Amino acid sequence: MKKTFLLALGVVFALGSFTVLNNLSDDDKTKTGGKLPDVKVTSLEGKQVSASTFSNEGKPMVVNFWATWCSPCKRELNTIHEVYEDWVDETGVKIVAVSIDDARNMHKVKPYADSKGWEYEIYIDKNSDLKRAMGVGNPPMTFLLDGDGNIVYKHSGYSPGDEDELYEEIQKLVE
Repeated sequence: MKKTFLLALGVVFALGSFTVLNNLSDDDKTKTGGKLPDVKVTSLEGKQVSASTFSNEGKPMVVNFWATWCSPCKRELNTIHEVYEDWVDETGVKIVAVSIDDARNMHKVKPYADSKGWEYEIYIDKNSDLKRAMGVGNPPMTFLLDGDGNIVYKHSGYSPGDEDELYEEIQKLVE
């Protein structure tokens, strides 16, 4: 009886794990190859903009989800900032940084970005509508779009060196 119960429990666990993993794979397929959704975000100047209108005139574009309370996010964007001018010169890439800070913290976004001298386009997704539409879990989350606006690469989290992998992916698009 005990063996049967443990076997049944194991089967249920295995099927549950398969379902979770299978759903993650479906999510990856949905997000890679798609385009940015028609969801509104707010510019630092207070203007409402649809993410579907983000463009870089046929060149690669990076959309990075971050927050002022997220240390890995800030490390990633600060590290990229150090080489961003070279990236633009070599590939024409544009970076769009989308803050997911909520209404309590969104007032910190502009001062932080200004203090770091970021030259990115920066938007605020204060209700997390774009975050949800893009299937973003915890930040940082980075999406690379080709010149036609198709999502061709995505990466979650940040470890030193991840920016090099991102740049390699950008270079593949302009070769």
